[in-house]
Amino acid sequence: MLAPDVTKLDPEQLRQYGGLELLARQVVEGFIVGLHKSPFHGFSVEFAEHRLYNQGEATRHIDWKLYGRTDRLYIKRYEEETNLRCQLVIDTSGSMYYPLKQFNKLQFSVYATAAIAYMLKGQRDAAGLATYSDRINQFLPARSSGVHQKQMNATLEQLLVSTPTGTPTSTASALHEIAERMHKRSMIVIFSDMFQAGNETEELFEALQHLKFNKHEVMLFHTVDEIEELNFSFDNRPHKFVDLETGTSIKLNPNEIKDSYIDQTLLWRDAIKNRCIQYKIDFIEADIRKGFNQVLLPYLIKRKKMR
Repeated sequence: MLAPDVTKLDPEQLRQYGGLELLARQVVEGFIVGLHKSPFHGFSVEFAEHRLYNQGEATRHIDWKLYGRTDRLYIKRYEEETNLRCQLVIDTSGSMYYPLKQFNKLQFSVYATAAIAYMLKGQRDAAGLATYSDRINQFLPARSSGVHQKQMNATLEQLLVSTPTGTPTSTASALHEIAERMHKRSMIVIFSDMFQAGNETEELFEALQHLKFNKHEVMLFHTVDEIEELNFSFDNRPHKFVDLETGTSIKLNPNEIKDSYIDQTLLWRDAIKNRCIQYKIDFIEADIRKGFNQVLLPYLIKRKKMR
């Protein structure tokens, strides 16, 4: 069964499809099928809870059925081999509701988070969820139980039906708090557009450094609408632009400021990217118009490296 196009689902259709977990499963299964046809085929086997057999190992855990299908020897992986803790973090501030009346950055982040949580569940890893705007709104520590998974999905489904409240962003303070709450080494996966007030940028860098100082592995998915937010591609006519966090509005013709806007935006993005490289944080562009493979493949590569 092909996964439905989540960019066109409303809350009622989500319920008809059986909820977020079922959609996440379909997104992941479609991704895994794609891996079988790509140079990354081996990662789909890793996700299937197997690893390659090494000569000299005991043969009692070989999956002979998989050998019959692939003509390669794989060992079944067990729970003690899969003890990753992953805290999934979503920015829910006003700017994440862009674009209005279309599939927005928050919805993209919710579906991507649900898909990663489904993969974590399949690998017997522990998943947690944190959401924030100007403060931490929800914090569910990483666990692997079925009840916990349902609680996470219920929280995510509530985000899908939420509306912007004009809440500002305080990513720096939220990440500092998350760093203090996480007492065991974990993978921290962040979905955010990273829009901050200009004087808070250095504080943001300090918060990212705090996570790394506490020995966490960090993945930052820079969640954007690339066409409009990075390339500033709008019709050549007057537009009214509204700040979803402050309500401030301005009327202008986009072409009048396009070049300077793009220059400033690239400088800002590159500053964050370069600081992430400095701190050994994975920085991944996540364009909401390009689907979920751009999220799932980097996650799976990172997961494999942490074994």
